[in-house]
Amino acid sequence: MAQPRETRSVSPNRFRRGPGAPNARALVRLLFQVALTVAPAIAAAQTVPAIPYEKYTLPNGLEVILSEDHSVPLVAVNTWYKVGSGDEVAGRTGFAHLFEHIMFMGSENVPVGKFDQWLEAAGGNNNGSTNSDRTNYYEWMPSNALPLALWLDADRMGRLLPTMDQAKVDLQRDVVKNERRQSYDNVPYGRAYETILAALYPATHPYSHSTIGSMTDLSAASLEDVKNFFRTYYAPNNATIAIVGDFQRDSVKRLVQLYFAGIPRGPAIPPRPQVTSQPVPKDTFLVLEDKVQLPRLYFAWRTVKAFQEDDATLDVAAYVIAGDKNSRLYKRLVYEMQVAQDVSAFQNSQRLDGGFQIVVTPKPGHTPTEMAKLVNEELRKLMTDGITERELARAQNTTRAQFLDRLASDLGKADQLNYYNYFTGTPDYTKQDAARYDKVTAADVKRVVVTYLAKPRVTLTVVPEGKRDLMVTGVVQ
Repeated sequence: MAQPRETRSVSPNRFRRGPGAPNARALVRLLFQVALTVAPAIAAAQTVPAIPYEKYTLPNGLEVILSEDHSVPLVAVNTWYKVGSGDEVAGRTGFAHLFEHIMFMGSENVPVGKFDQWLEAAGGNNNGSTNSDRTNYYEWMPSNALPLALWLDADRMGRLLPTMDQAKVDLQRDVVKNERRQSYDNVPYGRAYETILAALYPATHPYSHSTIGSMTDLSAASLEDVKNFFRTYYAPNNATIAIVGDFQRDSVKRLVQLYFAGIPRGPAIPPRPQVTSQPVPKDTFLVLEDKVQLPRLYFAWRTVKAFQEDDATLDVAAYVIAGDKNSRLYKRLVYEMQVAQDVSAFQNSQRLDGGFQIVVTPKPGHTPTEMAKLVNEELRKLMTDGITERELARAQNTTRAQFLDRLASDLGKADQLNYYNYFTGTPDYTKQDAARYDKVTAADVKRVVVTYLAKPRVTLTVVPEGKRDLMVTGVVQ
């Protein structure tokens, strides 16, 4: 399932470009739109490159990943703290995201507001995001601003606690509450995601609640709660910093040693719960009334975690089912029958577990029950007949284009290095990751559809207020 990415609130004119260079990304997309039309053997020759890197660890436990790239005079700094909403305890949800915001509220040598101001004055930008598994802070800037970015990051890692007070906690608590209202409570279909999570996973599961947290838990967060969270998780031995771009290795190593080596190691990190991916015990049917004009149907299954066997094959299956406008469900429901506004499917594999989701919004005059019948028909066809080699090639070619797209910028590469480091134990896993998709066969796709999507599911119908009769109440054949 795709998880909403919780990101620090910013002014409307900032960070609009995102972490990559638009021209480079547009070029990659254009090239691969062409590549999708050629034979699979030719596309396979477009190998995903390895990312050259050096990784080492400071005595205080901070992992450092360096990757030089002198193609443009830019550099990215990407810091992962290995803490997300999956590490929160009952009654204290939303802490990881709340703390992401607090980290921008100044530290011992950086007054409130100066982190952004000083970095932007040097031509840089920054932001942060939180999900179930990690919290991420990143900057991208001209290469001559790298010393400033490293110093700023080090100051908030090592010297944030002395300046943390109740006023800062209260201010950012209100910001996060407002973000919850804007992204969940007061947006159409906004509460669907956390409703599905609560049904898909047991209450004790790390992923059973959303990253944004509940209003009640956010209100309950005390200053001492927040300080203890920082002491536990925001220590160098729970962080990895990836630096990618135009820099001189020896110079950067000296800067990292100067700014970060003196930060004390934190306590032992509490172990994360061990979970076993397993199907939903029984078919579950839910209804959620919302201020919407059209109902929407959600199907969700438990599947597998990231990099586990079948993870890549489920990604391919999702693409064939409803990954783009030429996919099975999109062509049939939106183009041919014209009964749906939109349809999507995706496998969301996280560090501890994963899920698969299909979402359909019917057009006016059509019902969620009709959509359920049509979706189930297409799933049965896949279980019986499988997919074509052409569908497989399109999915694999698109996946390859997405790999290269992620590597088109220094910041994209830095984030991938951190991702692979945390999830697989090695920073450069790009070629191995791409190979998982290359080896998927049509028979594999048929098998995973049977193995996972024939199992019990969570069915959620979001309906306009007062229209509970539109709810899908059973498995529709």
